[in-house]
Amino acid sequence: MTPDDVEIIEKTRLYQGFFRVDHYRLKHRLFGGGWSGEMSREVFERRHAVTAVLYDPDLDKLVLVEQFRPGAFAALSSPWFDSDFSPWLVEFIAGIIEEGETPEDVARREAVEEAGCEIRELIPVCHYLSSPGASSESVFVFCGRVDASNAGGVHGLSEEHENIRVLSVPVAEAWQWLESGKFRNAMTLIGMQWFKMNRDSLRARWLRGSSSAPQSQG
Repeated sequence: MTPDDVEIIEKTRLYQGFFRVDHYRLKHRLFGGGWSGEMSREVFERRHAVTAVLYDPDLDKLVLVEQFRPGAFAALSSPWFDSDFSPWLVEFIAGIIEEGETPEDVARREAVEEAGCEIRELIPVCHYLSSPGASSESVFVFCGRVDASNAGGVHGLSEEHENIRVLSVPVAEAWQWLESGKFRNAMTLIGMQWFKMNRDSLRARWLRGSSSAPQSQG
């Protein structure tokens, strides 16, 4: 199946703010032949994002950030979270791709803005859709080599209401956080799982100058 197998009957902008919501009336071809009935769906247009696993192979540390997330706070109104759940999430750095930027540009920009780190080398990991049943957003995942020796403090842009705490975490401790469920968002879980599979080859490459790259899972 391709995009040519979808017929848009009508598309209407329902909301335009920091994010957008569009309403689609459409139908699509069926696996068994013919066409579906008309579907009515709202799609959340959040634009496209980038995240990066920031790793210092010399210190064997990951640089993570912690910040307040409105969506996580709103989720607390459901019965599916324990009373000790915090809307301050521990994550990898991330940002939205602005006009004229490449995903690589965003990874490097956000590493400085959110974590005060300069990426020395950048490796693509994967590109995935966040929630394709309801949103057009996709996320590019990278791994960047950084110097974590001075990573820390509070960063972010005040005009974007960012108040971001930087964490320099030994890999062994990050593994414990992964196993205990401390990471609660998809991009961080995906990045951590990739890093867990590729950490040894990644460290060998960056410490010994090996030409063999870790396998990209995307």
